[in-house]
Amino acid sequence: DLVANAKTAVSRGYDMVLNGNEIGGGSVRIHRTAMQSTVFDLLGISKEEAQVKFGFLLEALQYGAPPHGGIAFGIDRIAALMAGTDSIRDVIAFPKTASAQCLLTSAPSAIPDVQLAELHVKVRDPQ
Repeated sequence: DLVANAKTAVSRGYDMVLNGNEIGGGSVRIHRTAMQSTVFDLLGISKEEAQVKFGFLLEALQYGAPPHGGIAFGIDRIAALMAGTDSIRDVIAFPKTASAQCLLTSAPSAIPDVQLAELHVKVRDPQ
């Protein structure tokens, strides 16, 4: 049963480690239509929504996409190791604060109402 298999699936993930420090990682992507559809089901994405948002992917997978793996390196971690520091914040040009604010640009900043209306975005009070 595919659903049972999806719930106990093991990823083909990998990390690149240098002297005990993770400096990159990746995985082999889902490359079977049935498995991708099952994952959408488990995430609560209906078949209709999956078709609208990811129909191109589901169709492409039907043609027998080969397994695809990728890796991403943490350049900030590599730079921190090279600089001899324990924190990547020491090597990031414009680090954010703990509340995700940028002290250099004062981001995030207020967005003009005209721009919000143009994009059909409504800002709600978090309360």
